[in-house]
Amino acid sequence: MTPSPEMAGAVGSLLAGMATAVGALPILGIGRSAQRYQGVLLGFAAGVMLAASFFSLIIPALAHLKADGAGPLRASLVAAGSVAIGAGMLMTLGRLLPAVDAPCFSGDKAATRSIWLFVLAITLHNAPEGLAVGVSFANGAYAEGSATAFGIGIQNIPEGIAVGCALALRYSPVFAFLGAVASGLVEPVAGTAGAVLVAEFRPLLPWALCIAAGAMISVIMSQIAPAIGQERSDRPHLSFIIGLCLMMVLDVSLT
Repeated sequence: MTPSPEMAGAVGSLLAGMATAVGALPILGIGRSAQRYQGVLLGFAAGVMLAASFFSLIIPALAHLKADGAGPLRASLVAAGSVAIGAGMLMTLGRLLPAVDAPCFSGDKAATRSIWLFVLAITLHNAPEGLAVGVSFANGAYAEGSATAFGIGIQNIPEGIAVGCALALRYSPVFAFLGAVASGLVEPVAGTAGAVLVAEFRPLLPWALCIAAGAMISVIMSQIAPAIGQERSDRPHLSFIIGLCLMMVLDVSLT
């Protein structure tokens, strides 16, 4: 029996979101030693986030806009405006949250505010990805929907590593793992909504994708880049390039 598009969208986005759990599994073995490799882990996470911002979010958003009839200028203006909105949201939130230690991620323990802004940005980025999975199953397009869910699921693995590593800098391995899993659970919620209300959410998808991209870029620049820049070793910079290249390959090859 063939499932309905709504059910397929819900299940597909759930499986894609749970891929973050697969990525976060190594953190259970790394444990508290994550603090010894703080720069390396943050560099990898920043690389993953930067690649995802462009190849998972901004470029697909531009493609959606052009497919809906927007010209190059209008598509670029919508994308740029949405990125600015997302960055502004995270900058405002960062000012509203109570300050902890500065500079961010400095000392023996990372700043709690910085970590949770990082996790929030990744979680926010998972919502439009879930919407994309749900919308792709519309009108019984099971092949397209399955391919989208698979691609996003694979991309979620390094994101699960990134979230788990960030949380492990401050919290227990089990909490870090569960936090990474929770960050992916917004995908089935958004995916189900996208599958059920596809007509309403399809026009909003490019905006949501670019807002999430702006949020992630803002966190990279304000919370992670300053910490990496203070490292005397080249290892954080190398791990940044590794994370960026890995995510870029996954995004481009699976879309």
